[in-house]
Amino acid sequence: MLRPIHGLVGVVIASAALAAGAQPPPGFGRVELPAGEGKEQVEAACVACHQTNLIVGATGYPQDGWRKLAAQMIALPEPLASTVTSYLAAHFPPKNDRAPSLVAGDTTISFKEWTPPTLGQRPRDPLQMADGTIWWAGMYASLVGRLDPATGEMKEWRLDPTARPHSIIDDASGNIWYTGNGNGTVGKLEPATGKITVYKMPDPNARDPHTPVFNREGHLWFTLQNSNMLGRLIPASGDIKLVTMPTERARPYGIKEDSQGVLWIAYNGSNKIARVDPKTWEIREFPTPTPESRIRRLALTSDDVVWYVDSSRGYLGRLDPKTGAIKEWASPSGPASHPYAIEVVDDIVWYNESNQRPDALVRFDPKTEKFQSWAIPSGVGIIRHMRVTPDGNLVIHQSSTNTVGLVTIGKPAS
Repeated sequence: MLRPIHGLVGVVIASAALAAGAQPPPGFGRVELPAGEGKEQVEAACVACHQTNLIVGATGYPQDGWRKLAAQMIALPEPLASTVTSYLAAHFPPKNDRAPSLVAGDTTISFKEWTPPTLGQRPRDPLQMADGTIWWAGMYASLVGRLDPATGEMKEWRLDPTARPHSIIDDASGNIWYTGNGNGTVGKLEPATGKITVYKMPDPNARDPHTPVFNREGHLWFTLQNSNMLGRLIPASGDIKLVTMPTERARPYGIKEDSQGVLWIAYNGSNKIARVDPKTWEIREFPTPTPESRIRRLALTSDDVVWYVDSSRGYLGRLDPKTGAIKEWASPSGPASHPYAIEVVDDIVWYNESNQRPDALVRFDPKTEKFQSWAIPSGVGIIRHMRVTPDGNLVIHQSSTNTVGLVTIGKPAS
């Protein structure tokens, strides 16, 4: 964990070390900040990990809000912390232009969130195992973390600094597999021993393993978004097979297996959802009605109906695989709400509106076609993936605010 370092130079060095390999291209996302006392310190402390467009595009906060947000990214000593947050509060105060349109309802939920030890790691894609422990991928710090929610105790395992794990999945033996989005690898962590086994992609064009899933045969399937590929790794042999998606620049993203063993893949670069036969590798694509649609993730109800989030248009959608019929519903916060993660719990659809501040968690009942939504307590960080827990709740995260969370779902009020 980063500790307070006295002096601006030390803070910058610590930030740069944390973000090694995670820097954007020179000039990418850079926006000129307003002149004022503290500008140089903000640029030095913040741009070590991200560019200034994230500051300018933020919803804005009072000084206490900026202080809390900054503290989850980097340990700033005084008086530097006051200088930085005073500048940010003066030039980027609160604004309500991205407040979510929350919908009331009868279901009750509760949130609990934890801050992992390594600041600025951008935790993502958490999962909960049968023993109750919650695991996550710390993408910017190239690590895998574990949390015991009963005690709050956490542990982190460091990976190759270039790995930048985009996601994780557990296998039947309790190992954690990660996708090395930064160095074209898939890796297996054995928590009991700390041993890490790395599998390099056999094709240099397979640059960015993205989201993994184990199918019923114990094979690891994974998408490669910018490489436009689908991959399969057989753990027993280490054999990896790759195939390019039929649609150019499809950008395969989320992946799920249905009750028949069929794989479903969301396209973040096209208005299509792909069906993959794992035995023959035959791929069938289902286009949505709107060419502008971009689908990050999907989920399945017990009848194998496919539910998806149309991030570019602000819609929740349903695909009936038997007929190809598609129906869509506008998300409560509108076309700019950018639905991102999605999961199904007891045939109820849950997703988030990632462009709102705070980020909103949305519930949709397919039977009544009614929405309900809540503001996420630390909701400025974006849920990029959520998963159902063994006892029917949800694990979430807020990547920008460095939190991992548990959503406990109550019963509808009587």
